[in-house]
Amino acid sequence: MHEFKYKRNRFYCEKVKIEEIANKYGTPLYLYSYKTLIDHYRKLKKAFSEFKPLICFSMKSNSNLTLLKILIREGAGLDIVSGGELYKALKIGADPKKIVYASVGKTDKEIEDAIKANILFFNVESEPELKAINRIAKRLAEKVKVAIRINPDIEPGTHNYITTSKKEDKFGVDFKRAAKIFKEKNKFKNLSIEGIHLHIGSQITKIKPFKEGISKTIDFIKKENININYLNIGGGLGIVYSDEKPQTAESFARNISGLVRELDINLILEPGRFIAGNSGILATKVLYIKETPSKIFIIVDAGMNDFMRPVLYQAYHTIVPDKKISAYFKKKVDIVGPICESADFLAKGRRFPLVKEDDYLIVLGAGAYGFSMSSNYNSRPRAAEVLVKGNKSYLIREKETYEDLISKEIIPSGI
Repeated sequence: MHEFKYKRNRFYCEKVKIEEIANKYGTPLYLYSYKTLIDHYRKLKKAFSEFKPLICFSMKSNSNLTLLKILIREGAGLDIVSGGELYKALKIGADPKKIVYASVGKTDKEIEDAIKANILFFNVESEPELKAINRIAKRLAEKVKVAIRINPDIEPGTHNYITTSKKEDKFGVDFKRAAKIFKEKNKFKNLSIEGIHLHIGSQITKIKPFKEGISKTIDFIKKENININYLNIGGGLGIVYSDEKPQTAESFARNISGLVRELDINLILEPGRFIAGNSGILATKVLYIKETPSKIFIIVDAGMNDFMRPVLYQAYHTIVPDKKISAYFKKKVDIVGPICESADFLAKGRRFPLVKEDDYLIVLGAGAYGFSMSSNYNSRPRAAEVLVKGNKSYLIREKETYEDLISKEIIPSGI
């Protein structure tokens, strides 16, 4: 569910015409719905209310300061994966005791900064990382909380690039190694192993992988008689991009509550896409309609630097024109960008309404892993971001300028 809909044959975000916002701020443009963002957070909170969970929004999905501020005001914690995300989280006044820190490659500096910030705990991905955190904590004379990330070796049924729970993936530790860590936990004098973390992948639309991963983890906890305070079941809940039928927050909670209830410990979730995905769209303008003997290309001003998901994951996103149009192109079309790569496309082989040059197109489901994965490839400034709340729009990130592109570059004297 989301707040992007046709009204009187024009596309709206809540109570504002997208055309008006695109005219004002230019395209490409990321646009977010306040109501959709809040509604999806509240759905999860309500579904798991029995457990009073800590819901740590996954910053990698979207780290815009305004959106983060809205969520932490609602009571959300944050799931971070870098020093930059920690910096942004603290910048907006996030409670450090609601921050959990994953990533297989934390640097000494990142670990030190997080310890000094007094975060809730690190999700530890390997024995070498455990030793590094212990070493740094000892130097800082601190006792640091950590959770051990389990790799349960299951097939989550999603794209290979966003699978994180198979034995060949780089994430977490296997059960045998985890058992060894818990048996030898007294070796880590400056660590307190407080929890177990599980995150099996992203955009998972079936309940079976979640149940399998959580069941195996709970069986492990019982078998090894492990005493912990937190079970972090991660994120990964899928959303609707086209015709998927993912579980709702309610059905997800109903299916796994019985498992979680067995442990009677604090529950943590790390949703990102489920909260942010359908809260955002990418608006882009049609530059040219190019017809060749074999196909029709709709060339738009948003490229793979603006939106990587179709290229990187072969992801399908519903795309609609800003104006409701009943006539269609006679041939299927490719919707492509201006980047000098054949991989630069938003959609391929679509039956599409008969749009014209200067029309706006709307890429739905772009609120997660949209702007956060964008780049300056081809020396293109990154897009602006705008938030709509009711009948008002707010600029929450300015469009980059050409000056921004060179602001950090240095030409040494004598060159």
